[in-house]
Amino acid sequence: MGKSYSLDLRERVYGSIAGGQSRRAAARHFKVSPSFAVQLAARVETTGSARPARQGRPPGGGKLAPYVDFLMSRVEAMPDITMPELAAALEAEHGVSVHPSSLSRFLRRRGLTYKKIAVGPRERSRRRQA
Repeated sequence: MGKSYSLDLRERVYGSIAGGQSRRAAARHFKVSPSFAVQLAARVETTGSARPARQGRPPGGGKLAPYVDFLMSRVEAMPDITMPELAAALEAEHGVSVHPSSLSRFLRRRGLTYKKIAVGPRERSRRRQA
């Protein structure tokens, strides 16, 4: 993601525009793109501030945030529940359709991970040799 121009530069460009210079001429003078000067002037006119807008996703937990208690209680009640089963339970109980991988990411962000225990034929043969 790109970095915003400094507030000082933004104020100088807008000061030049407010002083009567055209937006494109101000952009040439300060060696910025014309679209930046046009968008900056529009931003100052609508918000009253030359500060850049916040970049990135807005804060919040997404569509699963309201159901965190339900999901955590289900996982605590059934620690070996699969993500497709959990997604089906969420849809049946609350009518929210979500992909199992989204549930996995959501739970990992909250510190829930599941370490698989290898009990397949290769693991059993390794234990016998040792």
